[in-house]
Amino acid sequence: MSTDDESFHPLGQEWEGELEEMLDDTEYDTDLGMQMAQDAMRVTKGELSEAEFHEMYHEDVMEEFGEDQRPTKEAFEAAQEEAKGTVSRMLSAFDGDGEESRRDVMKKMGVGAAAVGMGAFGSTIDGQPSLAEEGEGHGGGHSQAEQNEDLQWGMTIDLERCDGCLSCMEACASENDLDQGVNWMYVMAFEDELTSGGSPAPDNIVGGTSDHNMLVRPCQHCTDAPCEKVCPTTARHTRDKDGLVLTDYDVCIGCRYCQVACPYGVNYFQWDEPDVAHEDINGYDGAEVDDPSEITHADYENGTERWVDSRSPRGTMSKCTMCPSMQDGRQGEDRVGTTACERACPPDAIQFGNVKDEHSDAYQHGEHPSKSRAIIEINNDVPDPETVDEQLSDGDDLETVLENEELDLDAEVVSIMKAIGIVSERLGPGDEENNSILEGEETILESLDALEQYVDLESEEVLTELRLGGGEEDDANARLREFAGNPSSKFKLLEDIGTHPNITYIGQEPGPEAEQVEGPSEYSDISYERSDGSEVDLVDKRQEILDEGTVGDVGWSL
Repeated sequence: MSTDDESFHPLGQEWEGELEEMLDDTEYDTDLGMQMAQDAMRVTKGELSEAEFHEMYHEDVMEEFGEDQRPTKEAFEAAQEEAKGTVSRMLSAFDGDGEESRRDVMKKMGVGAAAVGMGAFGSTIDGQPSLAEEGEGHGGGHSQAEQNEDLQWGMTIDLERCDGCLSCMEACASENDLDQGVNWMYVMAFEDELTSGGSPAPDNIVGGTSDHNMLVRPCQHCTDAPCEKVCPTTARHTRDKDGLVLTDYDVCIGCRYCQVACPYGVNYFQWDEPDVAHEDINGYDGAEVDDPSEITHADYENGTERWVDSRSPRGTMSKCTMCPSMQDGRQGEDRVGTTACERACPPDAIQFGNVKDEHSDAYQHGEHPSKSRAIIEINNDVPDPETVDEQLSDGDDLETVLENEELDLDAEVVSIMKAIGIVSERLGPGDEENNSILEGEETILESLDALEQYVDLESEEVLTELRLGGGEEDDANARLREFAGNPSSKFKLLEDIGTHPNITYIGQEPGPEAEQVEGPSEYSDISYERSDGSEVDLVDKRQEILDEGTVGDVGWSL
């Protein structure tokens, strides 16, 4: 689906129309939600200031919701002390339990209770986007609050390594106890006017299927998120310490304005009671906990826990969270700096980390994709330095190395080891979390250094045999590109609208006329287990499940 001049939304006029129909089914003002979303995107583009945006809608938001806690910079700073802890204190003071009780509290606070009576009846859309115009550019967005200048969690996703196995979707759904069809991580194959399919990654690289162009779509965790600008209650907020854009389920009223304002179509509304009850969430990967809040309440604001992780309760919005319980160390220090989808990806197409740290996997793969791919491919094939010392002697040559069965090296692996040594900045992995690429590089360099104590890898004859030209950095980079592929492009989705997404993509960028096509894996062939022991199949679209509980077909659009 392409965009057009008549639509403010990056996903096009048809998508915008379905969003409008969706708001018509809620108790909230449709026109207000649509106009706020349009102007929120004007803010990210630099066409409207935060203060102007707040002033334009303050009275209307107060009239509709009974409060206006939108986290625009100026408004948030002015109201922060007065509003601090109000919602949490009132909810804590209320002697009740269950979702309906929570909604009653929110009503008493003057902010309504969205869609509580809607039951299983679905809207026309629930967060699955079409592939729309997603161009390059450099937006001028900024953070909403004083962010940690040294930490921003994000991803680099190598689309040329993605083989469409759907393992990331399976892991995400299982990790977060998601209802069937609620795909916080979504994998799709596409074709467009630019290409009919096919990845330029070479055959020796894991993944990089030659039959499909892939797009992997989690929430982009924008530094300047329009969805946050339109939220009347601060439920949708950016976490100061690490830049994650999260939803406080205890504060969300389900108005769905965030869904309209999101340029990427990643939000889901929880229509009915979740398939897994809160009391049945007993930890991730079988971990036993006494209280589900130990894993689901993973954000802190002014000393108060906020429930932002795992599946959402009825009547609230949800989306990809980038696993805050992992980032907060609640699943062990070894999982800080990782996500469920990254850990599950067989071809290592997803690299998560601190995008501001040059040592992180996300940074390294984005800046040096050919080298990073090569490290991933050969890291397990190099001998340790002790084995090299045991097997080689001074004066040995390359032929001796290649014939040694204990070293188990071939000319290509030695060539790539040497190429990595030539181009490496020898940063070392540093002290931050999830720096496995530089850890792998360090392992390779240690083996290379041990090898070069005994074998001359600098001679013209050896460099020629290793296909490294004159041994210069340009020659080494060309060799790495030959081995690991030269990515067709590096891009961020809709970067030109100024949201500053924190997902970088390596590979084919979808064009304006891109359309989803049948991928290499069937969703129904993949199942996941939830913490209550139930097992369900993946479903491409949530609407397919919602329609089963409705009379007739309410429709769906890609």
